[in-house]
Amino acid sequence: MMQRLHKPLLLATLIVLLLCCQACTLKYSFTGASISPEIKTLQISYFQNRATNVQPTLSNTFTEGLKDRFLSQTSLNMVNTGGDLMIEGEITDYRVNPLAYQGNETAALNRLTVNVRVRFTNNIQPEKSFDTQFSRYADFESTQNLASVENQLINEIVEQLTEDIFNKAVVNW
Repeated sequence: MMQRLHKPLLLATLIVLLLCCQACTLKYSFTGASISPEIKTLQISYFQNRATNVQPTLSNTFTEGLKDRFLSQTSLNMVNTGGDLMIEGEITDYRVNPLAYQGNETAALNRLTVNVRVRFTNNIQPEKSFDTQFSRYADFESTQNLASVENQLINEIVEQLTEDIFNKAVVNW
């Protein structure tokens, strides 16, 4: 008799759990992004280079890297205007500084640093919007000419920056 009572109770519990799970709707991905199902579109504006030292390809490399990150790791559709999520900003700093000095007062390492200001607007959930500075760097040997390693360093920095921005915008850990 007890086993007969357990089957209907178990079935009822499973049905209630399934209904509860369907009521909770967030999109989760393997990237850790959790995006509300009402959010369908993304607008990423071109990031102007407003740094004192302007590297000619940095704006395009950064903007396209940011688009690639979001398109490859979410199911959002890219739009030119009126996105549910909007990302805009500018490159605010691009500089090389000596880092580790040797005995003869020359630098053993140099550091390339890139700073960007990002304004993220979530038009569906405004409380998740932000206006933040992000900064990343890459070091290189002082024996190397910046021109010979610059593209590689920029790609590394853009990869790190876009990951930071992606995480702050859509990964809610």
